[in-house]
Amino acid sequence: MPHPSPYWGDEVIWTSKNNVHNPMFDERGRLWITSAVRPPSNPDFCKEGSSHPSAKLFPIAEASRHLAVYDPKTKQLTHISTCFATHHLMFAEDANNTLWTSGGGQVVGWLNTKMFDQTHDEVKSQGWTALIIDTNGNGKRDAYVEPNQPLDPSKDKRFGGAFYAVAPAPDGSVWGSVLGFPGAVVRLNPGTNPPETALAEVYEPPFNNPKAPVQGFSPRGMDIDRNGVVWAALASGHMASFDRRKCKGPLNGPTATGQHCPEGWTLYPEPLPQFKGVTDSGSVEGSYYTWVDQQDTFGLGRNIPIDTGNASEGLLVLKDGKWIVLRVPYPLGFYTKWMDGRIDDPKAGWKGRGLWATVSTRAPFHMEGGKGTTSKVMHFQLRPDPLAK
Repeated sequence: MPHPSPYWGDEVIWTSKNNVHNPMFDERGRLWITSAVRPPSNPDFCKEGSSHPSAKLFPIAEASRHLAVYDPKTKQLTHISTCFATHHLMFAEDANNTLWTSGGGQVVGWLNTKMFDQTHDEVKSQGWTALIIDTNGNGKRDAYVEPNQPLDPSKDKRFGGAFYAVAPAPDGSVWGSVLGFPGAVVRLNPGTNPPETALAEVYEPPFNNPKAPVQGFSPRGMDIDRNGVVWAALASGHMASFDRRKCKGPLNGPTATGQHCPEGWTLYPEPLPQFKGVTDSGSVEGSYYTWVDQQDTFGLGRNIPIDTGNASEGLLVLKDGKWIVLRVPYPLGFYTKWMDGRIDDPKAGWKGRGLWATVSTRAPFHMEGGKGTTSKVMHFQLRPDPLAK
């Protein structure tokens, strides 16, 4: 190791080889995870010269993390070697139970889990696409210029960003967040025959944009509600919503490259003070992720966005434009990277539903309790009144 730990010395604490990241249950109760299942060098079917439909359009030489699925009934772990790298994953609501992923670098990858279950053919069941913007405005995918090349009126343009969060929408599109400054959210429309028909739309938060009343920047984790509205945590200390239906100008063509829809954005400063001397809208909060309670698992209603309040030691709920802070009083130092909701018994009222979140820091011994403190799972429930039992 480059330097010994002040807490653990030269003792090796992290020994993971699989580099497992995001878990997700499917409708059968199986657990899907992003996981390394082999060395980074890709097999030939991923690379240039392959006949795979995705490789013919955008070959990939390496992928550092892939997919795996664990069936608790059979206790079997199945590895799935993907050409694209993975980070987060989320199921679409379609006939193929498509599992969409982020973390693919220059591509967005997916797995047709229905086909994989039927055939166990990991090659045919997977696909990926580069993010191609319809800058020539003809409504279809064409030859394209690269991200560092000027626009060509006869071609489209490839977007060089990568999905961090991924969120399939009810209309069949797939949204993702792009890190950086000012960052972006991207709408990927797979079309009828992806990857050949896949097109992307890029929407940057309004920054140095005179048409926007409030400026913001740098989304990280994001989610989508049942109306197709994107909700994202911004590094500027906002929760942001983006509603594509509010856009007034064209959504493709040479001017639709990022700052073309400021009217689609609404920015809500998070309920912490702003940095000293900073007069811009925002706060010192640095929320990692936004999750949307689409199904009212907590009890405040459907389509309620919730930020991970990473500087607030709690969860930040936005209800009708007002903040509700779900503070974790003990142990001090609650830091989560995501959450999920579950309704165990719809007839049990508040007792049958709730939110779940973990202590997600890589160093839980920095929390209250010190050395030896381990990660924890937190269950949040909303009582109808403080004395409800």
